Amino acid sequence: MERNDKAIDIVVPWVDSNDPLWRAEKNKFAQLESNLDSVDARDRRYRDWDTIKYLLRSIDLYMPWVRKVFFITWGHIPSWLNKEAEKLVIVNHRDFIPEEYLPTFSANPIELNIHRIEGLSENFIYFNDDLLVLKGLKPTDFFVNGLPRDYAALSPINTATRGSIHDITLTDVEIINSNFKKSDVIEKAWTKWFSPLYGTNLFRTICLLPWPYFTGFLSMHQCNPFLKSTFEEVWDKEFAILDYTCRHRFRARRDVNQWLMRYWQIVSGKFEPIKPYGKVCSINDTDNGKLKLLLSDKSVKTVVINDNVTVNNEDTIREIKEGISEILEELYPQKSSFEI
Repeated sequence: MERNDKAIDIVVPWVDSNDPLWRAEKNKFAQLESNLDSVDARDRRYRDWDTIKYLLRSIDLYMPWVRKVFFITWGHIPSWLNKEAEKLVIVNHRDFIPEEYLPTFSANPIELNIHRIEGLSENFIYFNDDLLVLKGLKPTDFFVNGLPRDYAALSPINTATRGSIHDITLTDVEIINSNFKKSDVIEKAWTKWFSPLYGTNLFRTICLLPWPYFTGFLSMHQCNPFLKSTFEEVWDKEFAILDYTCRHRFRARRDVNQWLMRYWQIVSGKFEPIKPYGKVCSINDTDNGKLKLLLSDKSVKTVVINDNVTVNNEDTIREIKEGISEILEELYPQKSSFEI
């Protein structure tokens, strides 16, 4: 019988890109590292669409069984946040990231050190602040018999765009190949790799079987369940590359990220299959209509609001943000326990 009796926590990082103190510190270090062409310090990396309030409302509404929500912050907190909320734990970067990696303006050092958060449960789910829960989710949607639920599907990495997340993904996969033999991995857990739950994604894996090495893994940008012990194991086995990444104050092309931990769990066989359930909605410069349409889709459990806005005009950004907030306020009208 599928079950999960262990406590499950949620971890979500957030940054207020409008905080003048944060911006001053970020700009100071960006100037110091401006000569490094592999560093990505673009404002787009930090743009806040005011979705965090609605993420917490959706967790309160659709995941009431969660034990704690660990809210990671540089130091600022939203004015509406109830700091005394029973399930809320506010975590400053200084509370868990080693001093030699601070200050950081990259998500990667934050993600890679999550396991150091005091009091975090062995089983936890990592959320980005641009992700929303759209319908009721159960503990067994994330963990079964102590193992995270995931989908093991191969997929080639698309490197058509320079400076994209795929630069980092290539490094993640390189590390996986240096620690695991593809044929052995699939042979030992073939029932997990060829689960009918994956549907047509099985064809990706079948087509890529002839390649002797892992060429990439299907990732759908949804919330990821993790074992804290996975992070500890990868730090033990691959300290050099994790240390290298964490010393970058801004995202760099040869970094690794938390997807490495997810891939490591999959190739180690430390997961149980699940049908992919999340979708991504990329918002552009002018149209929020597709977001409203996707949020009304009863078959979708989670959605990521992906920033695909190319303009930097403040009035346009504010207009888009107000449009998104209006849609989300209609979807989640009730305050959560995380609000004053």
